[in-house]
Amino acid sequence: QVQLVESGGGLVQAGGSLRLSCAASGRTFSKPIMGWFRQAPGKEREFVAAISWTGGRTYYADSMKGRFTISRDNAQNTVYLQMNSLKPEDTAVYYCAATWKSYIPSNSLGYDYWGQGTQVTVSS
Repeated sequence: QVQLVESGGGLVQAGGSLRLSCAASGRTFSKPIMGWFRQAPGKEREFVAAISWTGGRTYYADSMKGRFTISRDNAQNTVYLQMNSLKPEDTAVYYCAATWKSYIPSNSLGYDYWGQGTQVTVSS
């Protein structure tokens, strides 16, 4: 079992920045791939970014490239999502997720464990 706890969400003005954190506990010794997803009201959950165990490989949704950065600190069992130049359309609940697949999924079905989410609201 893995427990994932997100933090760092909040209210920010357009153009601002936030850094989300996801603290993992449990099965972390077995090197999970970590991802971030988001879900806005009335919309499906969408892929934001993912990172390999070593951090050497990262993937982003096209709309987040250049604005968001995913990183991890394995010593702290924590994954981060630095979000810059935020837009009102970035408003959503942000979730982190973990998987042990041999590839890095960009679909939510590819992840096995999820956090409870943290709300990000960007005002115009």
